[in-house]
Amino acid sequence: MTDHHIGLIVPSSNLTMETELPRMLRDRENAEPGDRFVFHSARARMRHVTPEELVAMNAQAERAALELADARPDVVATACLVAIMAQGPGYHCVAEDSIRAVLREEGSEAPVVSSAGALLTALGAMSARRIAVITPYMKPLTAKVVEYLEDAGLEVADALSLEVSDNLAVGRLDPRDLREHWKRLDLAGVDALVLSACVQMPSLPAVQAVEEEAGLPVLSAATATAFCVLNELGLPPTVPGAGSLLSGKYTL
Repeated sequence: MTDHHIGLIVPSSNLTMETELPRMLRDRENAEPGDRFVFHSARARMRHVTPEELVAMNAQAERAALELADARPDVVATACLVAIMAQGPGYHCVAEDSIRAVLREEGSEAPVVSSAGALLTALGAMSARRIAVITPYMKPLTAKVVEYLEDAGLEVADALSLEVSDNLAVGRLDPRDLREHWKRLDLAGVDALVLSACVQMPSLPAVQAVEEEAGLPVLSAATATAFCVLNELGLPPTVPGAGSLLSGKYTL
């Protein structure tokens, strides 16, 4: 049995990343015995998804990375997509470099994954160019996400904002509702559907079902993060029942 230690940097009000990522990797453990995944979290204060609180939360990332370095993780994932994308195109590179620098100063060689960068990486692995997205954000923040994705070379054909500003309320949304929400999108010519462009909005129970019903690849910020974490650990990115991204069909 090989233990893989995963460090997580999450917003203080996040209820979902520490649920969905472990759930996916527990399912992988059951399907492919031999690897065990252990999680260590550091939190950054954020209650409401506003530009001001997102900036303040980003400022805490280095402190959180310093705490995680003491646990000697094998990989570190920072998990608030909109906090990064709201800062402008390409900011995931800045955020990842900042965390990586802190880890290196503390003697940790752990690779760093951001949910924002992971979503771009996963879409690239799928050769997806034209996409549709669902977010829990208010429309101005969704527009920031769309701008970020399009700056990276993607075409966002349609986007749906659920307009929930309280981050705790986002984490309490029923993922089963996504099985209806996606039908409000124009999916003509779309290569992939991002069912949740937010690691706080629960979506894992709906990903496989919506993929089968929609007839196109479906992913989320959380499944993309799992995809990149597994790749950084040198493991096949496979998780049963989590959509085609984690079926083994796509690799980096």
